[in-house]
Amino acid sequence: MSATGVDTEHFRERLLEERARAATALEHLHASNAGSLEARRTRCRATTHLAEMASVTVEREIDYGLEESFEHELEAIDVALARIEDGTFGACQRCGQPIGAERLEALPYVTLCIDCKRIEERG
Repeated sequence: MSATGVDTEHFRERLLEERARAATALEHLHASNAGSLEARRTRCRATTHLAEMASVTVEREIDYGLEESFEHELEAIDVALARIEDGTFGACQRCGQPIGAERLEALPYVTLCIDCKRIEERG
């Protein structure tokens, strides 16, 4: 248990599971795209179909977006695991109040309580 009353062992396990899932997905993206982009570009150049070239570009942009999303998720998970180690897990980094258990269950790597997140989103 942390100072905020959060069962850190439960969340450590959840975070490690989430980390493994995100890392596997990222590895899959890298493996499935290795060489395939150049092959598709070569095929596009040979046929010079603008629609096919646009399709390749869109597919790659989607993959880049997914890769970036998984990388950010991995970073957030690592920060959450470090917060477990230093005893600050479950406390809002903005106001210091406990983050709601439901919020942590939904996204165990969040760093803000729901009120502070709303303030942040309003800008």
